[in-house]
Amino acid sequence: MLPERSPVPQRSRPRPQQQQQQEVKEEELSYPEWISRSYVELMSLNEHSMQALSWRKLYLSRAKLKASSRTSALLSGFAMVAMVEVQLDAGHEYPAGLLIAFSACTTVLVAVHLFALMISTCILPNIEAVSNVHNLNSVKESPHERMHRHIELAWAFSTVIGTLLFLAEVVLLCWVKFLPVNNPKSLVNNNSSISPGKEAAIASTCIMVPFGLIFIVFAVHFYRSLVGHKTDRQFQELNELAELAQLQDQLDHRGDSVQSPGHYP
Repeated sequence: MLPERSPVPQRSRPRPQQQQQQEVKEEELSYPEWISRSYVELMSLNEHSMQALSWRKLYLSRAKLKASSRTSALLSGFAMVAMVEVQLDAGHEYPAGLLIAFSACTTVLVAVHLFALMISTCILPNIEAVSNVHNLNSVKESPHERMHRHIELAWAFSTVIGTLLFLAEVVLLCWVKFLPVNNPKSLVNNNSSISPGKEAAIASTCIMVPFGLIFIVFAVHFYRSLVGHKTDRQFQELNELAELAQLQDQLDHRGDSVQSPGHYP
């Protein structure tokens, strides 16, 4: 019997070297083709950045509408309760200007907040429906870009105008509530012509006026800071686009020089 031969190990076939082939393909690419491919890559990156910017605007608009709806519902409810629950003293003669100012301020306050609440209620469901879809291209279906002015209007009515009116409402409510309060004994002992209720109303006014001024200063400072930040971002994006356009022009001129007949045999 012949001795059994040991099996000869089979040589593994050399695997295709993908990296070397890719390098060879890159070397075989001409300069204009390399320019076009680089341009496509840059445009794809720019498209992704634009989509990210659109999504950030969508989330910001949604947050503004949610804050506006909550604030408007809360403050308008407080104003209605204050107007209903206030008890006027029938035996006291209120100044006509005070009653007119209280009634007008309450009505305008409720109307402004209800208008902001209506805008938020109408636009927010459409934005919520798009934001819950996990697709990058679905941001184009959202109306936040077209309704940008309405969203900013609701935000301004709810946070700026509505809050100022609410501060004025508190001051007028203090005057209406405390003005009839009168203690004849204390007036006789102190020989003062100002009643305790009027003193309480003046004290609330003196406290609220500085807070109103601080609120206005903060609102102006916040708005200027926000506008400055947006302006800086816009200038930065414009500079990036200008650099990209300048680079593309340089690459195009180089490609034209390479494609000129003098460079080919």
